[in-house]
Amino acid sequence: LVCYFSATGNTEGVAQKIASVSGGELYEIVPAEEYTSADLEYNDPDSRATAEQDDPSVRPEIASSDLSLEGVTTIYLGYPIWWGEEPRIMDTFVESYDFDGITVIPFCTSGSSGIETSSSNLEEVAGGGNWLEGRRFEADVSEDEIADFIGV
Repeated sequence: LVCYFSATGNTEGVAQKIASVSGGELYEIVPAEEYTSADLEYNDPDSRATAEQDDPSVRPEIASSDLSLEGVTTIYLGYPIWWGEEPRIMDTFVESYDFDGITVIPFCTSGSSGIETSSSNLEEVAGGGNWLEGRRFEADVSEDEIADFIGV
């Protein structure tokens, strides 16, 4: 299963490549309130994303249908990096499901920030599952690089 949140399309493209190479099913984490370009303005201290990232307790609502994890053994979990961390909607997502018995492999897209802080944050918030080391990708990652990452 390849679960992802993508505000600009970069993470979605990587998720689609992972699903294509792995044969996994795609599940998009859709916010109840879509993010506009103004919401994502990094240099605006009053932007929605800045306000969310400044408050670790914020949990944006998810509009996607509920997901059944019955029979799922591996989840690739993708998201962009915002202000050095996972978007708060990812915290909403991982708190909503029981990952016990599931291997979770995070991946992110980012201009420069790494995945380390975000993946450890998500593992802590999830409270269960077998979390593997994740990887940061450029939006234009090749399917060969994805195949190397997932081991096929």
